Amino acid sequence: MPSALFKREKQLCQGVDPFWGPLAMILTQDVVLKNFFKKTTVLGEEFLPNYGPVVLAPTHRARWDALMLPMAAGRRVTGRDCRFMVTVTEMVGIQGWFLQRLGCFPVDQSKPSLACLRYAIDLMTNNQQLVVFPEGHIRRNDEPIILRPGLARLVQLAQRKGVHIPVIPIGIGYSEPVPKPFGHAALCFGKPLQLLVSGKNASEEFNRNLSMSMHAAEQAALKAVGRL
Repeated sequence: MPSALFKREKQLCQGVDPFWGPLAMILTQDVVLKNFFKKTTVLGEEFLPNYGPVVLAPTHRARWDALMLPMAAGRRVTGRDCRFMVTVTEMVGIQGWFLQRLGCFPVDQSKPSLACLRYAIDLMTNNQQLVVFPEGHIRRNDEPIILRPGLARLVQLAQRKGVHIPVIPIGIGYSEPVPKPFGHAALCFGKPLQLLVSGKNASEEFNRNLSMSMHAAEQAALKAVGRL
């Protein structure tokens, strides 16, 4: 790991712990997911790159989303971990202790710190896959997808560093609005999007395209679980 990335990582989190990371993968994927859901389906795998920087941009409907993503795009599939950008409120207490050791790092959505943004860019510069929930919170109803501006700004900042990043829209669906035991879960990867132009107008246009692509992916996932 480059020294600059290592130093910045120590300011924000513990990285992926060599003990807790693999253990969490086994517990969540081989025990929790397999015993809670009767069936899990992954669609659009051909759109997920196995190398190079990438941002995964999923819909957020339940806490189960954070387990579905490593199952569909994590170490067993791509050979690399999902590095989650999570809200500061998630990184407290016992939960925060574990999240810090599973590659997650905090962001203040109202005022992201420079260290957080630089760390996210460093991860992508080093060909990691970053997970950002663009909606910013769990949304269980069927209202239109509204995205916060942070993801587009982050991609534009990375561009200034010479890093061009594909953003993968992802839809996650469950057979019930609130996932229940022995239900069906599905995750759908959409076609990669890129933001190659700077400026507010380009950012807003990118968010509109990303929102539509996330909605389309979510519709495919909901169809797969029988809710459409």
